[in-house]
Amino acid sequence: MSAISQPTPTSALVLFSGGQDSATCLAWALERFVRVETVGFDYGQRHSVEMQARLDVREGMKRALPQFADRLGPDHVVDLTGYGKIAESALTAERAIEMDERGLPTTFVPGRNLVFLTCAAALADRRGLEVLVGGMCETDYSGYPDCRRDTIEAMARALSLGLDKPVIIETPLMALTKAETWALAERIGGKALVDLIVEDSHTCYLGDRATRFGWGYGCGKCPACELRANGYGEWVARP
Repeated sequence: MSAISQPTPTSALVLFSGGQDSATCLAWALERFVRVETVGFDYGQRHSVEMQARLDVREGMKRALPQFADRLGPDHVVDLTGYGKIAESALTAERAIEMDERGLPTTFVPGRNLVFLTCAAALADRRGLEVLVGGMCETDYSGYPDCRRDTIEAMARALSLGLDKPVIIETPLMALTKAETWALAERIGGKALVDLIVEDSHTCYLGDRATRFGWGYGCGKCPACELRANGYGEWVARP
């Protein structure tokens, strides 16, 4: 007996921080799904520029990808400030960015992606959205264990059991380097999308929006800036 084919999903909820990776994932989702919504999380980040970047990139996406503008639906913000207080890190408190005794960077927020995915799955269930899209990546993952493929696959399994229905988590950047992420953005939206990511997305851990580099705004020294800068350099130097 042949298996019953499942209908192709037509809607998605993008976990959207306003950074380079989530901006690229939003463009990826808009290219594939006819209905796309976004969700952001206020977990007490030290720098509010991230929350503003979300709005700027979302609005700019309509101009960068006008052919998909009508696919972009509502944005949602979840208040997780209580969680941020118990999962204190260098992203939520005045702490040095360094390696801790476990060999993890102090920018690691314990369980952050697990909490984000749980909240996103609940929202998607109530909104009737079929796929979760996240920018997790184990190639350039900064040492965060909750960005690894095994973690995401286990989370999809747990959510499917807990919600008693299939929960699909798409991670289009999982196996890509930062250079390949820049290339993906260029393929989807050309110069307009790349320019939007450079000008309006925010990745810097220190919240620097005063210093402008070729790859965008940032301090140029924190791990997030170094990763983004190195990837951009590799991308522009490609044959």
